[in-house]
Amino acid sequence: MKYSLILIFALLFALNLGGGNFAASFVAARGGGIISHLKSSILFLIFAVAGAVILGGPVTRTLSREIVASRWIDLDVCLVILIAATGSLFAANRLQLPQSSSLVTVGAIVGAGLYLGKVNFRVFAYLLPFWILLPVAGFFLTRTLGRMIYPPRKGNFWIYEKVVSHRKRLKTFVILASCYNAFACGSNNVANVVGPLAGAQIVSPLLGLALLAPIFGLGGLVFPGMLKTAAEKIVPLGLLTATLLCLVSGTLMLLSSSLGIPQSFVMVKMSSLFAIGSLKAEDRAIWKNPLIVKTSLAWVVMPVIATVVSYLLIGGWRALSA
Repeated sequence: MKYSLILIFALLFALNLGGGNFAASFVAARGGGIISHLKSSILFLIFAVAGAVILGGPVTRTLSREIVASRWIDLDVCLVILIAATGSLFAANRLQLPQSSSLVTVGAIVGAGLYLGKVNFRVFAYLLPFWILLPVAGFFLTRTLGRMIYPPRKGNFWIYEKVVSHRKRLKTFVILASCYNAFACGSNNVANVVGPLAGAQIVSPLLGLALLAPIFGLGGLVFPGMLKTAAEKIVPLGLLTATLLCLVSGTLMLLSSSLGIPQSFVMVKMSSLFAIGSLKAEDRAIWKNPLIVKTSLAWVVMPVIATVVSYLLIGGWRALSA
């Protein structure tokens, strides 16, 4: 029975994760009106699987045994982590809000670990600065580079001339850059669902990544609403800014994966998107956008909710089992 429940929630979790990461990966191409939803979904599936299998190991190890040692993650704890994380992400997906998936996962693991008294706070303290600094770095790096191309002026007009003369090539490059993003998020975020399973020794990290990455990749088809939120409701994108978004966020995400840092690709990508919005509108205007305020609040609240829910669930589960 427990294995069946774990399988169900693992599949649901992977789909919900995929929905948010698909939105973040292809917001540039879709926001720029370059590619259809179906084609972008297929490309996301292919490259997310490749990223997970090739580079997903370090983050999986962090989530499966370093925040809470694997000897404390039994079937009950694994199930509670999946339930808490899936519930938080599902709520965000239903609200069509881009969500901080890795923080939700870590929150669920920490919640269970707090109840058990087994959280490795040294590891948590090491991870915490990256969760803050990488989105901030994405914002300021995108804004700094974005100032070179926006607004149009005499000093950068040659760039726009090149865009007009090579528009088809640039469209192709934006699609390739979006695939680069899909690879990057697969290398990091598929581990969110595989980590608890590997910690409970239900599946090996590599096999888990290979089996669950395709389910993760299908999330773009199941939850298309968040891509519309990111691509249409926050800020429209041109070809140049779309390319810039992909390169900055994908590179930062691959850096996180190589270091074994569970990092929210959605947060990094949306921070870069906010930077573009701040260039196209007055800074105060972009931060008054109600959707941006709502999204930012969700990034803070949902991981806390996942932590509390996980703590309460594991406590209740242990009480009923006693």
